[in-house]
Amino acid sequence: MSKVLAEKALATGQQIQIAQGDITLEETDAIVNAANEHLQHGGGVAWSIVRRGGDVIQDESDAWIQKHGLVPHSRPAWTSGGTLPARYVIHAVGPVWGDGDEDAKLAAAVTGSLRTADELGLSSIAFPAISTGIFGFPKERAAGIMFKSIKEYFEQLTSQLKIVRLVLFDDATVEVFLKIWRMEDS
Repeated sequence: MSKVLAEKALATGQQIQIAQGDITLEETDAIVNAANEHLQHGGGVAWSIVRRGGDVIQDESDAWIQKHGLVPHSRPAWTSGGTLPARYVIHAVGPVWGDGDEDAKLAAAVTGSLRTADELGLSSIAFPAISTGIFGFPKERAAGIMFKSIKEYFEQLTSQLKIVRLVLFDDATVEVFLKIWRMEDS
C-alpha cells in the first residue's frame, strides 16, 4: 500500500489524502485508471493496471466499448479489478495536452470518476495524476484542477465516499502536488 504524506478532512466529511506508491496495490474500493477513449491499456498507468490485475480488465474494457462505444471524459467506464486488491477499476479518459479545453476535460474526468464511485456504492477511491504522464498535462495545473474538482463535487452532492486518495508514483509528481496542496491551504 502507498504511504500517506498529507491528509485533510473536508467540511463535508471526506478524507482527502496525498500518497506516494503504486496505485495497483491500493486496497481502496476502486482505483482510477488514466485511460484513452478506446480503453486500450497499452501504456502508462493503464498498462500497469492490466499487467497486475490480469487480462480480464482488458477483456471487460473491450466488452464495454462494444456495448457503449467510446468513453467520454464525463462518463468513465468501469470494470472489475481482476486480481488487484481494488474491487473496481474506473477508467477515466483524461485530456491530451494540446487538444483544447483540457482544464474542463480533466475536471469532467475527476467528477465523472467520483460520480461513478457513488453509483457503484463505494466508500473509497484512489486516483493517479490523470493526464500528467504520456498525455502531457502540466502537473501543477492538473493538481489544482483535481483538488478543486474533488472539493466542489462533495460540496454539491451528498456522497457515501469517505476516502479520496491521490496516489502519486514518482518524487517529482509528489513534490508538485504537495506544493499545490499547501498553497490551497494557505
